[in-house]
Amino acid sequence: MKIEESELILNSRGSAYHLDLLPEEISNIIITVGDPGRVAQVSKYFDSVEVQRQKREFVTHTGLLGKKRITVISTGIGTDNIDIVFTELDALVNIDFKTRTTKEELTKLFFMRIGTCGSLQTDIEVDSFVGSEYALGMDNLLHFYLRDHTPVEKEMLLAFMEHVQEYPISFIPYIAAGSSTLLSHFYAEVTKGITVSCPGFFGPQGRAVRAQPSFPELNNQLSTFTFGGHRIVNFDMETSGIYGLSKLLGHEAISLNAVIVNRIERKFSNDPDKAVDGLIKFTLEKIAESTL
Repeated sequence: MKIEESELILNSRGSAYHLDLLPEEISNIIITVGDPGRVAQVSKYFDSVEVQRQKREFVTHTGLLGKKRITVISTGIGTDNIDIVFTELDALVNIDFKTRTTKEELTKLFFMRIGTCGSLQTDIEVDSFVGSEYALGMDNLLHFYLRDHTPVEKEMLLAFMEHVQEYPISFIPYIAAGSSTLLSHFYAEVTKGITVSCPGFFGPQGRAVRAQPSFPELNNQLSTFTFGGHRIVNFDMETSGIYGLSKLLGHEAISLNAVIVNRIERKFSNDPDKAVDGLIKFTLEKIAESTL
């Protein structure tokens, strides 16, 4: 079935509308970062860079690390941007832009998020690394798509909703699992658990500057939740969208975060840039060693 121009918009050069990318300008190994300035922080470790594109907050570099071709792209902040970036990246490899039809043979992408987060456990210290086994989406992005939770995801979501009954939230979150295959490359050096993705940085994460949050007990509820040996370990603003859309579109994804603040102990990293740089080098080393 042909995809109409209003549904998949292309630029005059035939590139994806928001990302301004052509299919040949990306790899199947894709690192996502939130901050546009972080793209160059990653690609400076490449042996060569062949593609550099920027449109709005979406900066893309594609190059070689040894024999591996890697794309690093900035998403900006929030799952609304994830919706744009992941839909257009999927279209670049799985839609024929000339015929506007889905290709018969689909391509799988391998996504690795390099981000920052806040710890929700006292034992997960600033400057350490966290890998997300599951994401609990406090945003509403995946409610706009037809999808089913797996039995485990359904049980986890039900357990969470029961856990917050004393101080109930007024919306229904969702659960999405990451790629256990990809995460296996990082198991030994990261703390694993559930990541909570929030639709904001202040009130949705329990911060009070002038406006007061409506769920003052939320951080405590999150930090005390466990299910099947998994506990909530951190906050971020993108992982739920990444995991949900990747699964929906048939891709593999993991989210790796440098902890720059401990929300329970109210401690902030003395050198967050160093922590992020350490995570970048760690991730690239693991990609280089992998069979991807």
